[in-house]
Amino acid sequence: MAVTGETSGQLALRDPDIRLMLRVRDDDATAFAELVELYQHRLVTVMHHLVGNKEEAEDLAQEVFLRVYRTRKKYRPRAKFSTWLFTIANTLALNALRSRQRKPVVPLNVRDSGPLGPRPAEQLVRDRHNQPGDRLQQQELAAIVQEALEGLNERQRAAVVLNKFEDMNYAEIAEVMGLTTKAVKSLLSRARENLRLALKQYIYMEGEVPDNGEAEA
Repeated sequence: MAVTGETSGQLALRDPDIRLMLRVRDDDATAFAELVELYQHRLVTVMHHLVGNKEEAEDLAQEVFLRVYRTRKKYRPRAKFSTWLFTIANTLALNALRSRQRKPVVPLNVRDSGPLGPRPAEQLVRDRHNQPGDRLQQQELAAIVQEALEGLNERQRAAVVLNKFEDMNYAEIAEVMGLTTKAVKSLLSRARENLRLALKQYIYMEGEVPDNGEAEA
């Protein structure tokens, strides 16, 4: 989140992506292509986990970039560029989910490669240690995690995905989702408890987000 009183220029000095977006605002096509290159895969990965369909995720990511370009002249940096971008993405994903009038599926393909590296399911959970002969196969683990995530409500799932796949801290997730930091802490706490209950026979959850405003490493 932007520090109170921090100017656009100060934000731009700290965030090279803001500098790129300011060039986009000035109709620099090269800068826009650079932003797409930087964020397209990340957007598709997050959208995929939120809406549960790769093709729809790709379409929604394209719509995010279209909105960024169409509104470029109105852009005024108030926070990190990634926070602003994923705010747009989260709104589009929620709209898509609600238009279905049904619970979405959130597949976790262990062969996917997201911003945190291969096998994104492993970013959410870890195998139990010291159980020789009883380790789950990767595909089985992914299916179990998928089913557990499907049991979360939209807001809990969004908070978990932003934290684990975009490495966002409480304040950044609050900015994206239009919530207070306290509400985000509560969402993540309930989501972890729900996942822990669903997965307790198989795996255990990682620790909570540090309370100092910094994301986990």
